[in-house]
Amino acid sequence: MPDYVNWLRHSSPYINAHRDCTFVVMLPGEAIDHPNFGNIVHDLVLLHSLGVRLVLVHGSRPQIESRLAARGIAPRYHHGLRITDADTLECVIDAVGALRLAIEARLSMDISSSPMQGSRLRVAGGNLVTARPIGVMDGVDYHHTGEVRRIDRKGIGRLLDERSIVLLSSLGYSPTGEIFNLACEDVATRAAIELGADKLLLFGAEPGLLDEHGKLVRELRPQQVAAHLARLAGDYQGELLDAAAQACKGGVARSHIVSYAENGALLTELFTRDGGGTLVAQEQFEIVREASIEDVGGLLELISPLEEQGILVRRSREVLEREIEQFSVVERDGTIIACAALYPIADSQAGELACLAVNPEYRHGGRGDDLLERIESRARTLGLNTLFVLTTRTAHWFRERGFEPSGVERLPAARASLYNYQRNSKIFEKSL
Repeated sequence: MPDYVNWLRHSSPYINAHRDCTFVVMLPGEAIDHPNFGNIVHDLVLLHSLGVRLVLVHGSRPQIESRLAARGIAPRYHHGLRITDADTLECVIDAVGALRLAIEARLSMDISSSPMQGSRLRVAGGNLVTARPIGVMDGVDYHHTGEVRRIDRKGIGRLLDERSIVLLSSLGYSPTGEIFNLACEDVATRAAIELGADKLLLFGAEPGLLDEHGKLVRELRPQQVAAHLARLAGDYQGELLDAAAQACKGGVARSHIVSYAENGALLTELFTRDGGGTLVAQEQFEIVREASIEDVGGLLELISPLEEQGILVRRSREVLEREIEQFSVVERDGTIIACAALYPIADSQAGELACLAVNPEYRHGGRGDDLLERIESRARTLGLNTLFVLTTRTAHWFRERGFEPSGVERLPAARASLYNYQRNSKIFEKSL
């Protein structure tokens, strides 16, 4: 079967989940200059065609730097913020205006070569961001550098309701008619919070947040961000991570950091279970919990391949529905990726650990240990002092976790009478 067929099937739940959601997407100026920008625009048009409400926020740092250099003006910064005097503001206005036209033109071009050919895509903007001056800090006058004062939530909402893509820049306007240069990260974060966006998507040069060893960090809670920010002081990754965390603290369910240099990074992040960037979210992305009747379908999908291989004893849907309260599961973004069951044995203080299964794609992340700990805790709560397990393939795994070889004669009578000698499972026990 072609890979794209499987990909489409697995992405269909996300297509449905994202429909009518509001995404705020931040595109730094570096992303707009990158050769992959055309692919990003095409992917944004695809999201729009799938019913996603899009607010695009674009930056302009390299374009401003280029214009300053052409005019022989040295850029000035303080605490990482550009000092925008009158001459610099002219370069900012020039750069932002040119970029807006370029983005609108690219969106118009890509729709003609996309699945939305023949339909009309509207890009809307205007004075939707109210700003105020930063003023003087540490004795340094920031002049026309400002910060977001207010996002026109109702105005943007009306444009989104009309199926327009809303385009915001790094310029804001004061009630007195002044223009201020803003950090696009600040605009994107405030827009996401005030709009109650479902997601904030932040583009950076790297695949996502990289740890001190250069390895991609897949998931973070906002309270885990501080440790990384200390390491990333002065690095643009730190700015993106701080924006993601601030959005989540402000009520945005999920913030994502993805690469503008990698073709398809946005779609991979949004339409696959594991994504391809870094997720910052308030809620736990993966949880261990007790199973419910709604999990039967997911359990069948997980254990059926192992039953076909003879690793697990076959269980029908009816059996699973009847015994569902015995199961604990690991749920990852709405999908059951691991399970285990505890069966107390009648007329004894022993229980049986059964049907321990982990999706092959997740077998090296300690999920089996998490489930074993969960089952042992449940057994102790029930007053059980011994845990038995019968296995044909994974004896070494249980030995490594404190289970000792046992035999049929050690099983309580109620379980020994059901032992399948033809299956010839090895028996192990562990004292609790």
